[in-house]
Formats: sequence, C-alpha cells, structure tokens
Amino acid sequence: MMAKKPRIVIIGAGMAGLTAANKLYTSASSKDLFELCVVEGGTRIGGRINTSEFGGDRIEMGATWIHGIGGSPIYKISQEIHSLESQQPWECMDGFSTETKSIAEGGFELNPSILDPVSSLFDSLMDFAQGKLNEPSTCEKLDFYNLAVKALKIFTSNGRSGELSVGSFLRQGLKSYWDAVKDEEEFKGYNTWSKKLLEEAIFAMHENTQRTYTSAGDLFTLDFNAESEYQMFPDEEITIAKGYMSVIEHLASVLPPGLIQLGRKVSTIEWQPEGNKSRQRENGHASRPVKLHFCDGSTMLADHVIVTVSLGVLKAGIDQDSGMFKFNPPLPSFKTEAISRLGYGVVNKLFLQVSPSNEYDVIKGSRNFPFLHMAFHRPDSHLRNEKIPWWMRRTASLCPIYKKSSVLLSWFAGEEALELESLSDEEIIDGVSTTISSFLTQPHKKEESNSQQLCNGNNNVNHVESSNVKFTKVLRTKWGNDPLFLGSYSYVAVGSSGEDLDSMAKPLPEIGSSCESTGIVPPLQILFAGEATHRTHYSTTHGAYFSGLREANRLLQHYHCVEV
Repeated sequence: MMAKKPRIVIIGAGMAGLTAANKLYTSASSKDLFELCVVEGGTRIGGRINTSEFGGDRIEMGATWIHGIGGSPIYKISQEIHSLESQQPWECMDGFSTETKSIAEGGFELNPSILDPVSSLFDSLMDFAQGKLNEPSTCEKLDFYNLAVKALKIFTSNGRSGELSVGSFLRQGLKSYWDAVKDEEEFKGYNTWSKKLLEEAIFAMHENTQRTYTSAGDLFTLDFNAESEYQMFPDEEITIAKGYMSVIEHLASVLPPGLIQLGRKVSTIEWQPEGNKSRQRENGHASRPVKLHFCDGSTMLADHVIVTVSLGVLKAGIDQDSGMFKFNPPLPSFKTEAISRLGYGVVNKLFLQVSPSNEYDVIKGSRNFPFLHMAFHRPDSHLRNEKIPWWMRRTASLCPIYKKSSVLLSWFAGEEALELESLSDEEIIDGVSTTISSFLTQPHKKEESNSQQLCNGNNNVNHVESSNVKFTKVLRTKWGNDPLFLGSYSYVAVGSSGEDLDSMAKPLPEIGSSCESTGIVPPLQILFAGEATHRTHYSTTHGAYFSGLREANRLLQHYHCVEV
C-alpha cells in the first residue's frame, strides 16, 4: 500500500496563510511531499488586505502602508513584481503631506508658536516610549527628553510601573510640560479657547492619530513596557501603487487551481492533545490527528493545520457563549490566557468623494481641499459645538488621499470606528459636513483681536461656507462587525506582554513535549500564524508574512526539508 502524504491545511488566505502556502508549495525539497490545502471562509483571498477603487482612484480598504522600506519583505516583493508604479492614481501616492493645516474648532488656524512645541513634545514622548529617544544633544530635545524621564520616574516611584500605559505616560508628560512652563505668560485666546486648552487639544489630536496606528481605542489600555519591543523598518513609509492585493495575488499565483478553497468557514478544530486510541481512519491508512468541521456540515482530516485567523476570531472562539471557531478539546490555558490578555482593536477608514460641481471651488482662494488636522474641544466641554457628532471628535484629520484628489479620507479607532459601521451614508455626510463647517468657517470679527498670538485668525485659512461642500459618495470599512475578522489588528494591552505574543506562536503539541515523547500523540497538529503571533512586528503585514514563513519552515524542518 502506498504511504500517505502528510496533509497540511491552512486556515485563512490572507498574508500569513498565503505566505505559508507559497513557501510549502515552492520549496524544492518538499516537492510531492505534502498534500496542501488552503481553506478560506470568505469569498475572496487577501484577508485584511483588500484593494478597491473609489472615485476613480485606487484605495486600500485594509492594510495601507509599507512600514519602512529598509529590509521589508513586502517592499522587496513589490519591487520584484513592479507594483510600485501605476498610471492610475492611488491612495497616498505622494506620501505624507507636509502641507497640512491645523485648525482649532471654530475656524482658527493654529500658529506654529503653539502647534510646534506641543507636537514636538508628543513625538519626543512617543520616541522615548518606543526606545528611540536617547539623551539628545540639542537643547530643545534635551528638555523634552528630561520631561519624558520625569514622567516615567513619577510612575515608577509610585510603584505603578507594572501597570503603566502609554496613555498615562503621555498625559503625565503633558502635565510635566505644563509644570515646566507654568510661569510663562498665559496668552489669551478667543472666547472659547485659552492657551492651555489649545495645547491639550493639539496633544489629543496626536493621541487620536496614535490610536489608529496601534488600534488601541484607548491609549490607557496600551502597555508602556512592551512599546519599546515593537520594531520598525528604517527609511520611508510608502503605499503600493498597484495595490496591496498585487502582493497577495503574486503569492497565490504559484498555487495550482483548486488548492485555495473559498467559502469554507471552519466552525471547530478537533485535535488530540493526549493519547486517544479511538482514532479516525481514512482509506485504510493510519489516522490523521486533526479533524476540521465546517459550517456547511462537511469535515476534513489533516496531519497539520496552520491557523491564521485573526486574534479577534480567536477571542470570540474562547468565549463559552460563542458558537464560532471552537477547539475540541479547548486550547491549553497558556494559549487561552495569552489570547485573552492581548489587545485587539478596530480601525476603520472613511472615504468621501467631493461633488464634481464644487470640488475646485469649495474653498475660497484654493483649488483643493486642505490636508486638514483638527483640534477639538474636549467631548465633555460646554464650549464645544454641540452639533458636531461625538464620533467625529476623536478623528484627527480629514485629507485628500493625494494632492488634488477629490476623494477625502479620515481614520477612526475604537468606539468611533464601530459607530461608523452602524451609521447610514446620510448620517455620515451630515456629521462630516457639520464638522467641516466648524473648522473651515470664518471666525467672528470680535474674536480675532485676542487670538493672534495663538492662532492666525482668518488670515491664512481658506474658508468655506458651510453649505458649499457637497459629497456624492461615501465608502467606509467595517472590520469590527465582519465575522471573519472582528476587528483590525493586535496590540500589547496593559496586563499582557511580549511573552504572550510568543505564546501565541507556540504550536500544539510542541515537538519534544511529554505527550509527543510517548509516541502516542503526533506533534505539530495545530500551528499558529498571523500578525498577532509575532513579538516585534505584530499589527503589520510584514509581521504576518514573517509568521507564515516561520510556520512553513517549522514543518519543512520537521520533515527534514531544511529551508531558510
């Protein structure tokens, strides 16, 4: 009787899953060694990568940036397949715009004299938290470095270092800054702003941007101690001209037809953590230890399963009241505890198309919508414009996706991102229009004379009448309520650590475990890949890529197919 080939089933056709499949299928030493299959619960490949079009421009509904081109495998692949150039305009094709307008609620453009120090303070505090700010040589940066050290000392001296969050560290840094400048003259703003309120609003604007970077809806849940473990690739961050999907399609292109099965949603993974004599048998061969149950009632046996579903799906699976994506028997406690402790948030993008009838004259004296950064009053402030909806108050910007584009983009995280998913297009347009009218409107003359030291008044802002901006289309992502993802990406929450990310990556059972050594239980039945399994590159596509390679190589090495 011909010996059966080991069957490897990969759950999920996103970056991690397709990278693993590509590696296993193309490795010369593994030719004809495995039966390989990718099962995907959705109707498309890509996972949290989904390139689309809107208003004639190429946009990204999911992953958007190559985070540093120096050493990034995503950048290398994009170069090799010539995806970095395109005739069609694409999202952020001109990178991060430096021509921004930072405006305070009420329509006053912020002077560099107040904007720059607070922005530099925030950047320095984040650099310190991420381990990138050593003691600097310049006086200004040294001042911010000392403020960061002081903020950290306050927490550690109170015995609170173990529960220190990025949010609490940032706010302590702002408080230390205010303490350092408290003897300076308090400039008067106009009737709804003081200097301190403006500084806090600018600081909050940067916090809101940081929330979308990390997916932590509240920075007070983001662990400070783990922040310095996160690694970035050097050099610039760019988007992919032909779209992130071009990388996904390249990885999948080597796989033969039928290897990827769409619409195959797994409900339960049955595995064997301990000796079990009642093994399933298949065509007279020895048992395959893992049995996949699908939502349509079908089943599939496997020797090895690489699980690449999101941390959000895993979290839902360990919820006893949830009926989705279960393990039978349940995962061991070290795995479920890591899943529970780690953070996983929701980030959504909102695209709006400006009406062709006014996209070139919506703003007086300008042909284009500005790259607008918004400093709001506190949500609980009696000074706020009550017509601005609460879900707009924690977005930091509203900008064209590139210069002269008629498509605007805003990012949302946390509760606001979930709220965005529930709103109608009309409610979104009304909320955004109301917000725009508060920021790109001409301030009252009586307020201008007292505000010049903090704001530029109406001298440099291109103002717009509240009724001028018209939107023809709206498109928003809905990652939070998509049952295949239940969110966007992971972060290290307060109470968790990088060790939990390492625990996420451990296979079951491990080679050399006590059960495996008896010869009863086959090793490496369930392997885990995905961005939430990489200790230093979590939350990124390249982290997912690395994790897919890691698990493919784990199996190749297990079968003595040595790969790098």
